[in-house]
Amino acid sequence: MTQVAYGIWDDIVYRGGSGDTDAPAYGLTNFDDFDDGNAIRAFIGDRGFFVLDDTVSLVDALYHYMTKAAEQSCGVCTPCRMGTVLVRDALDRMRRGLDPALGLDEIAMLGAQMRDTSLCGLGQTCAVALTGAVRHFRDRLEAETREGRPIKAQHGMAYVTAPCIEACPSKINVPRYIDYVRDGKPENSLGVLLQKYPMAATCGRVCVRYCEQACRRKFVDEAVGIKTLKRYVADQQSGPHALKFTRDMIRKPLEPGMRVAVVGAGPAGISCAYHLLLRGYHVDVFEKSTQAGGMAQIGIPSYRLPKDTLAMETDIIVDLGGRFLFGQQLGRDFSVDDLFAQGYKAVFLGLGCQAGSRLGTEGEDVARDGYFSGIDFLLKVHDHVDGTAPLSLSGEVLVVGGGNVAMDCVRSAIRLGADRVHVIYRRTLQDMPADPHEIEDATEEGVVFHTLCNPTRILTEDGRVTGVELTRMEQTEPGESGRRKVRPIPGSDFTMPCDSIIAAIGQQVEDGTLIEGDGIEMDRWRCVAADDTLATSRPGVFAGGDCVTGPSTLIYAMSAGLKAARNIDDWIQRGSVRFFKRGRMRRLIADNRFLANDVVETPVRNAYRVHNPELDPELRKRMFREVEQTISAKEAYAEAQRCMRCYRVYSVVTQHPIPEGAS
Repeated sequence: MTQVAYGIWDDIVYRGGSGDTDAPAYGLTNFDDFDDGNAIRAFIGDRGFFVLDDTVSLVDALYHYMTKAAEQSCGVCTPCRMGTVLVRDALDRMRRGLDPALGLDEIAMLGAQMRDTSLCGLGQTCAVALTGAVRHFRDRLEAETREGRPIKAQHGMAYVTAPCIEACPSKINVPRYIDYVRDGKPENSLGVLLQKYPMAATCGRVCVRYCEQACRRKFVDEAVGIKTLKRYVADQQSGPHALKFTRDMIRKPLEPGMRVAVVGAGPAGISCAYHLLLRGYHVDVFEKSTQAGGMAQIGIPSYRLPKDTLAMETDIIVDLGGRFLFGQQLGRDFSVDDLFAQGYKAVFLGLGCQAGSRLGTEGEDVARDGYFSGIDFLLKVHDHVDGTAPLSLSGEVLVVGGGNVAMDCVRSAIRLGADRVHVIYRRTLQDMPADPHEIEDATEEGVVFHTLCNPTRILTEDGRVTGVELTRMEQTEPGESGRRKVRPIPGSDFTMPCDSIIAAIGQQVEDGTLIEGDGIEMDRWRCVAADDTLATSRPGVFAGGDCVTGPSTLIYAMSAGLKAARNIDDWIQRGSVRFFKRGRMRRLIADNRFLANDVVETPVRNAYRVHNPELDPELRKRMFREVEQTISAKEAYAEAQRCMRCYRVYSVVTQHPIPEGAS
């Protein structure tokens, strides 16, 4: 276990290095080396600091920490704006062997003022380690500066984040883009989003909002409407003043031979192609369908994501000089060998999971009329809305499953004419993985939920679905995930008549066997096997999104596309993937749960969030027109005001310089 020499964390003092046998132990995880052979000597954060190497200069470490805090101060409140600068400058003079303008008592006083009177999370937390050091380890600070000699500079890095940033798979700087909304600069806010992915308007409609789940404002009243603001920002980009994507945006175009093939035009493939194009590569996107978007195109109904909005964002690939090659399926029209033979330097597989999973119940094999997998059903819904293959439903429709795909199926079934639509789910309503807002919307539209029951047999007559036999379930002890298990209740079987049944219980990679034929290994879940860099078993082939993780979310897929583009660039240019220091810092924070799950006391008044206007349930359930509408500029400003800017600064001192890594 990593030994702490001394430090303070959550007001608990550690003095292990001084021989204090009563010092409490702190279980630091994954804390020995920052990168290979580069020991972590000290760590400073929003809750205190740990020194692991007794020879570390605490003065120098605190100086670099406060330098980053001063850089990030927004300047709104005086304690943070002036306090961080004054403390930084005093520590700087101390480490250079000069007389500081402030002594340790004055530094401690300024730190206390910042902590108690700053208006945002950065100012309230950046002096916690500082004041703890002065209070409990003053003797060490004085010993370092007593002789007035310059202190040798130490190696390390500082990292600024927030709970919402760490919760976001793409690590969007949420407080920054909200700041720009508050400043009346939505175009700058969009720029923050476009650094990470091109599908801002799409994400602003269908993101599952991990950031809002982590938002500390919820401890005051409600989480900030981060997704709502993202949609507002993206929807401002219309008309003659909209941002235009062109090849001129590429800072350093590469020679024509620097080509990369992206297989799959879903969110992962689009994101990967976007970032590779911005890095100067020539990108061709191979897509088996006739449209770009992947599951966002065929799996998310138009009432949630209008297809013209999606097309506007996937067209960015063409605007940047990329090409879509539609009607091209891996294994049928080309192989990975073919791509390399054609001169592509690398290949990215963003195939998604477009094959539906079966229920595995009796009678499923003979159910031909009225039986759908969730994905097949949504594909038919897409074709219906697209006007290529009309579809209608009638009578009773049962949807089995509790995820977002199931919610899309039930709400689409209502719009296609079903008399009544039911959800069958084996666990409780609280256990449903679907977005709570989607469950609420489905309930408003008349969907009936049947929980703690599971299908055991599909009933048919001459191949047509007539009903389903179910058994009731009961909860038992919690499993490894913490969620309670369920088991059938003997003798509780019952029958529900229905005209259609939709199995929305999962998805899988459609072309797994063909992928293996190209020398690419699959894992035991029949997903593409990829390491932490998203490299597969075949050199030069990377993979990301649902085909690696299994069915996930749009934001996870786009984050995989960014990561893959960065690593493909490294692989082509250097032959290996570089160390990514920000990713290592994020892992360090996550593994040790350094981001406290609470809120710093903030002087804010209650102000409940702004919600997107919605069409009336009785009106919207008769059509596929978009349900949610964009908020106004006035509402966006009011919502942006609710952000508490919960920035946190973390820094690490290491034995050797940290490799710069990828950008």
